[in-house]
Amino acid sequence: MLAAGIGVSIRTRRKELGITQPHLAELAGVSTNTVYKLERGQSNPSLDILNKLAQVLGMELKLNVKNLPDETTNSITYQ
Repeated sequence: MLAAGIGVSIRTRRKELGITQPHLAELAGVSTNTVYKLERGQSNPSLDILNKLAQVLGMELKLNVKNLPDETTNSITYQ
């Protein structure tokens, strides 16, 4: 599901900018087949490839930590 979501985001942004898949691939220095498969959720691209595409498209990659347990509620007290 993650790959499909990334692919949709890249395809949407590419179309907003009026860039074709081959042109995006050329600008990012990746193969057209890579862009094609990524947009369809059929590949597992490296962070390097995602970063190249994001830079061309004016996007950024983010990693967010979610659902961190509250340390005070999960701590154990010894007496």
